[in-house]
Amino acid sequence: MAIQKEPGQKGVNWSNIAVGAIMNMVTTLGQPLEVIKTQMAANRSQSMLQALRAVWARGGFLGFYQGLIPWAWIEASTKGGVLLFTASEIETATTAVGINPAAAGLLGGMGGGIAQAYATMGFTTSMKTAEITRHKQAAAGVKPPSTWALFFEIFRKEGIRGVNKGVNAVAVRQCTNWGSRIGLARLAETSIQKVRGKEDGHSLSAFDKILSSSVGGALATWNQPIEVIRVEMQNMSKEATASANRPAKLTIFNTFSYIYKENGIKGLYRGVTPRIGLGIWQTVCMVSFADYVKAWVKGNNQRV
Repeated sequence: MAIQKEPGQKGVNWSNIAVGAIMNMVTTLGQPLEVIKTQMAANRSQSMLQALRAVWARGGFLGFYQGLIPWAWIEASTKGGVLLFTASEIETATTAVGINPAAAGLLGGMGGGIAQAYATMGFTTSMKTAEITRHKQAAAGVKPPSTWALFFEIFRKEGIRGVNKGVNAVAVRQCTNWGSRIGLARLAETSIQKVRGKEDGHSLSAFDKILSSSVGGALATWNQPIEVIRVEMQNMSKEATASANRPAKLTIFNTFSYIYKENGIKGLYRGVTPRIGLGIWQTVCMVSFADYVKAWVKGNNQRV
């Protein structure tokens, strides 16, 4: 269901910014899946078990939460608000002119994904990947730089483009991610409504809503190649930076070519298994749970 305007409400629903920020902070509970996914995408010869061992060797239990503080929290608290606000407004506007919920969800998710990528995600995604992939062990007893020291080092050397490395790949990923997730989730909701003979989206049970979001989140991982490309573009591991075949100046297209030549078609889908789990969790939070929170906020506003 698209977001409904309150009776007499004009203009946009600004509360969706707060709802999106809060719900996206909840999605960071899936950080271990994010770390494993990134480890496998950056080290494409590793199996799932090898990736788990590598992450554990790098930092033990806390290794599965690398990049969470501050970058994932900064990213989540900002991109969630941008996504939900933009997607909800587009969904509401498009359904108002007669576009079906699935197409409206697709358009809303695409618009929200692009907006969040360029507004908030460039530097945070880059720094999360840098934290996860850079060599963590001290050399010759020298303490490795902190995450903020790394950030300023990159900024000094490469400027704003350096800390936003791979932002175009992020935009493509987020556009296809949330367009697919929301669009497919709405399509699944509509299909369940027809099967159960229900016309009102509000009458779907919590199980039906979660099932719809799970379908959307899982199927949306068809775009895994762009995620692997994004990780490679932001990869700061010693193995990656020392590779003679790796292009000096990475773009989406030459990175795709490099990965395909090095690892074949399978390399473009490394890390897809943990990403399916992560996609389901994020979609359940940002579609199903967010719908309930928005309905709760709407009800409270009406009582005021």
